[in-house]
Amino acid sequence: MANILIAGCGDIGCLLGEQLSQQGHSVFGLRRNVDALPECIQPIEANLTTPIDHLPLNIDYVFYMASAGKYKDCAYYQAYVLGLKNLISALKEQSIKKLFFISSSSVFGQSEGEKVDESSPTDDSVFSTKRLLEGEAVALESNLNATIVRFGGIYGAGRTHLIDLIREGKAHCMEGVWSNRIHSEDCAGLLTHLLNCTEQDPSQVESLYVGVDNQPTLSCEIYDWLAEQLSAPEPDRKEPSEASRLMRSNKRISNAKVRALGYKFKYPTYKEGFLAFLTE
Repeated sequence: MANILIAGCGDIGCLLGEQLSQQGHSVFGLRRNVDALPECIQPIEANLTTPIDHLPLNIDYVFYMASAGKYKDCAYYQAYVLGLKNLISALKEQSIKKLFFISSSSVFGQSEGEKVDESSPTDDSVFSTKRLLEGEAVALESNLNATIVRFGGIYGAGRTHLIDLIREGKAHCMEGVWSNRIHSEDCAGLLTHLLNCTEQDPSQVESLYVGVDNQPTLSCEIYDWLAEQLSAPEPDRKEPSEASRLMRSNKRISNAKVRALGYKFKYPTYKEGFLAFLTE
């Protein structure tokens, strides 16, 4: 069994840590406040934006899962670039088998409903995607055999903003805009699967994957379906302006690559995921 470090161990990191612990791995969770970590994750209290000097020895795998607390350039730089550099420096004496860097599908800038996969071009014209891509480059250029995972829109336990808006009749959607989502439990499940594949045969795990469910869906379809489930008013519709189209991504992302690697989604579409969430 392996020693695994989850840096930036938030809600998805905790789900991942619980899955890995159940498989018999020793899991360490690094975050500023460790009080919320489950008992199966060994706590490391640290701030990634400052030098780190107290990591356990003999770490085998690292998941870098930091997130920016604010939508500001400095916050994105600290979360995705500086923090990663500090962690890599702290691990320089260790023989890490694999680094998994968690990024976002927002780095794909397509806005006309194009089909997108791992080979599609990215766009660094805004600070957020620029910093994400900068962090990806730091990971790939390190000596830690990195794999990048770009997640789509994450929903699940604790992420109730959209449901709250629809229930309150405050939601509106843009016609013709595609959405690419993934349930938080499938985020953790996919990362666990990638680790297991690496353990079995490192050569089969490539350097880049996108993490979305099986069904890109028009946003208005999701909003309408949720409103029906919640017995809420039908959400307002807006025709997207040219400016909003440029600012808002609009693409259909394929998950064929992760499915070819053998991952089976617990929630293959938004309906299964939201139904489970609403039932809870």
